[in-house]
Amino acid sequence: MSEKNQEGKRTARERLAQERERQRSQDRRRRTMIVAAAVVCVLGLAAVIGVIAANTKSDGKKSTAGPLLAPTGAEGKDNLAIPVGAADAPSTLTVWEDFRCPACAAFENSFRSTIHELEGSGQLRVQYHLATLIDRNLGGSGSLHAANAAGCAQDAGKFSAYHDVLYSNQPQETDDAFGKNSKLIELAQKVPGLDTAAFRSCVEEGKHDSWVGKSNDAFQNGGFSGTPTVQLNGESVFPQKGSEQISPANLKKWVAEANKGKQPGTASPSRSGASAVPSSPPAGEPAGDGAPKHGHAPGTAPKKTPTAVHPSKAVPAHEAPQSRP
Repeated sequence: MSEKNQEGKRTARERLAQERERQRSQDRRRRTMIVAAAVVCVLGLAAVIGVIAANTKSDGKKSTAGPLLAPTGAEGKDNLAIPVGAADAPSTLTVWEDFRCPACAAFENSFRSTIHELEGSGQLRVQYHLATLIDRNLGGSGSLHAANAAGCAQDAGKFSAYHDVLYSNQPQETDDAFGKNSKLIELAQKVPGLDTAAFRSCVEEGKHDSWVGKSNDAFQNGGFSGTPTVQLNGESVFPQKGSEQISPANLKKWVAEANKGKQPGTASPSRSGASAVPSSPPAGEPAGDGAPKHGHAPGTAPKKTPTAVHPSKAVPAHEAPQSRP
């Protein structure tokens, strides 16, 4: 074979090798571009999903992020207490409660008429602190939403009446009905003058959500055993005071003893619209002549218990989680 032919064949092989290498380089670049484009698409999709999630407003769970706006007239440390009763009443009943808590409903429905009587006569001022213990224990957002709605009712001067309506219409413990703002607005119609555009806006926007969150933090950090926690002038009275079991008669007696020699309050009690709820408990609720048990099996109706229930048998419906270090 001549040198010329050999050179021609070598040149052809080199051109073929070069063409193959060029093709491989193009394939590599194309694969790199496809992978890069896929990564960009994934990142873009993640960003879109994040924006949608951040801007979606559900009728269910809500974050407590946002400006901390206390309800009108809130008082106490960090304005976390909603007061009911004469400002200059000689005694104060402090109540920590959760609107989803069955034991809290049992207490409120048993002692409602007694507490309102003591408020109305200037003997007692009640400070309500709201917690979201059951949202944390069972999931859902009913504790948070109901507490926010109660704060909205306080803005309208109708906290006491709405508070009583919520407990008189409390759903089963595992039913997160209070997580729906529509339900809370529907119940507001039971309080004359409460269902207004301002109230609806306050409820739907979660105006007091951050305030409720701070109140719940105070509950968790307060060393309390569960809800309800009830104190008369700083002393625990639920389920008993000393060796005496709580009852409407005993509560009146304890308040009278604490107020001995003191003048009743004269300031007008902040109980706007309190007549919206009858003083007698609704059907199926415990009567007002005995102390409710401090807890019962989830999903069961609160039962009336005798005044002589031994304190060791009164167990919290929901124990508070241990305080964070």
